[in-house]
Amino acid sequence: MNTSTVTSGTVTSSVTEIVVPGKVEPEGLEIRTRELPEPAAGQVVLRMEATGVAFAEQQMRRGKYYDQPPFPFVLGYDVVGTVTATGPGVDAGLVGRRFAAVTKTGAWASRLLVDAAELMPVPDGVDPAAAETVLVNGITAWQMLHRIAKVRPGGTIVVLGANGGVGSTLVQLARHAGITVIGTASPRHHTTVRALGTTPVDYHDPHMYRQITDLAPNGVDAVFDHVGGPALEQSWQLLRKGGTLVSYGTAATKDDTGNSRLPVLTSFARLATWNALPNGRSAHFYNYWAGKRCTKWQARLNEDLTQVLNLVAAGHLVPQIAARIPLSDAATALTLAESRTVLGKVIIVPDPHDA
Repeated sequence: MNTSTVTSGTVTSSVTEIVVPGKVEPEGLEIRTRELPEPAAGQVVLRMEATGVAFAEQQMRRGKYYDQPPFPFVLGYDVVGTVTATGPGVDAGLVGRRFAAVTKTGAWASRLLVDAAELMPVPDGVDPAAAETVLVNGITAWQMLHRIAKVRPGGTIVVLGANGGVGSTLVQLARHAGITVIGTASPRHHTTVRALGTTPVDYHDPHMYRQITDLAPNGVDAVFDHVGGPALEQSWQLLRKGGTLVSYGTAATKDDTGNSRLPVLTSFARLATWNALPNGRSAHFYNYWAGKRCTKWQARLNEDLTQVLNLVAAGHLVPQIAARIPLSDAATALTLAESRTVLGKVIIVPDPHDA
């Protein structure tokens, strides 16, 4: 393994990356090797210890993720790894320390360049795969629950897809905060979802929303909906007065053809219309990247991830890892994640020769 601390000169190291060349099935992903240049000013080299498969990568390979780069590019929304080199202007003391970073693309690689300002520390003793599982998922769940919906202890919420990466994290954060959770999931996951403290409802049942209404006849304090599409209105109808709908995805339209931005823009319009109604309820579309230009944005991410990782370290939040699959077998990892048969998040780890 070629690693070194770099502040000047020309140093390169070989990097293996998973490239999506165009609109392909998972088996169409390409493994490429190239030389990684030395980090520029303000950058570090991060040796990947864990990255993951999220809905973002699933949509990007279809060319359907909102604001994705043009093909070809390297997949990988987020990463946990150890700094192996620093560029000019970066504290060399970062070398050997573990950090998390959200990259949007580029993390499915054995090594990658990351801006030092975007690094978030991972506490000693927290497994890299565990930290990766709750990185974007944990920040997303924390911000939706505590910064947007602001559900108080004793409240009741609905989590669609309670077996998923965000869903299973959101369930645990809510239960730790003293909130009752109704969660939708396939029957195969009901035992596990119930063990997380959730009342499960079968999302295949055509009367799913009626079942939820029976469980919470006075309405719920918040609904967290990653599905979108026409059923988003039914999620809205579940709310009590003062309740909050948080939409954070458009999974219902993942296979639709046409403009990839249209489902998101349609959701924006519907949520805005509902917010204009004088009924005391509110609707939001959660966007992880909203406010990135604000000087406090990165500080909020660090603060929220710290809260989440502290709960992991204390055993209050158990990351749901569906599988650990080597980088060179990323196609299998993507296929498994897209199968909708897993509980939690599929994690990509280094190949043995890169570990």
